[in-house]
Formats: sequence, structure tokens, C-alpha cells
Amino acid sequence: VGKSKTGQLSIFPKEVKLLTACLHMLPKDHQGLKDTEVRFRKRYLDLMINEDVRNTFYTRAKIVNYIRHYLDTRGFLEVETPMMNMIPGGATAKPFVTHHNDLNMDLFMRVAPELYLKMLVVGGLDRVYEIGRNFRNEGMDMTHNPEFTACEFYMAYADYNDLMDITEELFSSMVLNIKGSYKIQYHPDGPEGEPIEIDFTPPWPRISMVEEIEKKAGVTIDRNFSEELARKQLDDLVAKLNL
Repeated sequence: VGKSKTGQLSIFPKEVKLLTACLHMLPKDHQGLKDTEVRFRKRYLDLMINEDVRNTFYTRAKIVNYIRHYLDTRGFLEVETPMMNMIPGGATAKPFVTHHNDLNMDLFMRVAPELYLKMLVVGGLDRVYEIGRNFRNEGMDMTHNPEFTACEFYMAYADYNDLMDITEELFSSMVLNIKGSYKIQYHPDGPEGEPIEIDFTPPWPRISMVEEIEKKAGVTIDRNFSEELARKQLDDLVAKLNL
């Protein structure tokens, strides 16, 4: 360390070893990397240049760790279930098909781990969960990917009221723990678009689905859903509202 001829504090290396060659110049700091096509085809470059993209990876890791810790401390057991199945069960979705060479048979990549998790509950593991990949051979866009990570948990002796309590507590406490506030800014049109504020402050409003449909559609729905008349009324309402 010393000063240059002009008096600038500088580092004078005694030896320089080239670890790897840079064949292309990086985008300038003031210009950045904005081209969406380039960003998505060269993710390594996107990570290099855009700090907010790197932060997404850190935030995702915090989310997964928080969910795991939340469920572990409430007596849930983390398990792993098969990703290749004889039947594409667990959800209504088109599966990917693969071939098992040794067994000489086609298998389906799972669309959800639901069936195996329920088997574990039936077998006496009252609280189980899995965080893993699912595969659905369907449409894709900026917010939907054919393979994605999901968390499913099952809890014996609980009803939908318990699930609402867990969901509210899990999400609100997670947002507060990671962001330091119950309110976050969401950019549905990308980082350059207008942000939307989402408030996770508990307690959350709890809405009756049928009553809310009646309120929004301006109709009265027959509550006897086992009857054909009630089913037809709902079908007609869906067609009328073009849903």
C-alpha cells in the first residue's frame, strides 16, 4: 500500500495471477442490466449485476427455514415421500410421465404429495409435513412454473378453524420476522412497476364464501347443495359472470 505519483492512495501488487478470463465487459453500474430477455437467459449475469435479485434468494431461504421451524416447534414431523408414482394423484393436474428402465414401466411425476402424507396420518403420525418439488405439465408464465416447491402439512383432530388460525399466525409472524413489519411492498409488474402494499397485520377478516358470493353477485344461493337445483343455480351463475 502506498501513494501514486499523483498522491492517490493505492495498492501496488507484487504478483498478479489470472484466475479466469473475462471475455465480455460487464454492464456499467449506471446503466445496469434491464433487458428482460438477457436477464432470464443469463441468470448468472442478472445475479452479478442486480442486488435485489440476489436478495430474493436470501429471502426465499429465510421463508423456507421459518416455515420449517414453525411446524417443527408445533410437533410436526418432516418427511419425504416418493416423487414418482403409479398414479398421478393428489390434485387435478396434468402430470409429467417418465420411464423406469429397470422396472420397464411408465411412472408419473407427482403433482402433489397429498396421498402419501395422508397415509402417514392414517398410520399414526398425527402431524406431518413436506417441503418439496411438485411437477404439473400445464401452462407457464412469469408466476407459474411446471416444477415448483410447495409445503403441505396434515394435522389429525383439527378442522378448518384450526387451519385458519395456523395460516394467520404463520404468515403474519413470518412477515414480521423477516421484514421487520407486517406491511410489505409487492411489485406485480416487476421491480420497475407500481408497488402494492399488502398488510399482514393480525387478526385477518374471515369471510363466509357463500355469503361473499351472494354479496358480490347480488343473488341468493340455495344452501341445499346436494340438490340438482342448487348445482344448476351455481352453474348458471358462473356462466352469467363469465368465470
